[in-house]
Amino acid sequence: MSLSIRNQLPGTVTTVTPGEAMATVRVRLTGGQDLTAAITRDAAQDLRLTPGTAVRALMKSTEVSLATAPIEGLSIRNQLPGRVTDLTAGEAMASVRVTVEGGELTAVITRDAAEDLALSPGTPVVALIKATDVSLTTA
Repeated sequence: MSLSIRNQLPGTVTTVTPGEAMATVRVRLTGGQDLTAAITRDAAQDLRLTPGTAVRALMKSTEVSLATAPIEGLSIRNQLPGRVTDLTAGEAMASVRVTVEGGELTAVITRDAAEDLALSPGTPVVALIKATDVSLTTA
């Protein structure tokens, strides 16, 4: 199956915490980082997610934010350190490729934000992704 979602990081489920309607799923990415996905309980059951299940974490590029340093006191669960490898800026928006341990992410942010952060190839960044913006598929 082909998808338009650029960001697809492989990993393995480490824990599944079911709630009444939603479940949180912790995934150990191939690069060693932990990622949290908040998906429906039904989806977790349909995918038969248990510790050890191989998955791909999917994140739309428009749902990836960037910071130039780790941020504390923030509800965003997923903070993946990386380095800018490419930046393409248009009139209004910029597409930023970031290499993280075990893969690559693309973030689409405003051109103003890219300029304010002084992003260029080689800049260290932290990719910020809300758990509710992470989808999972079995590998």
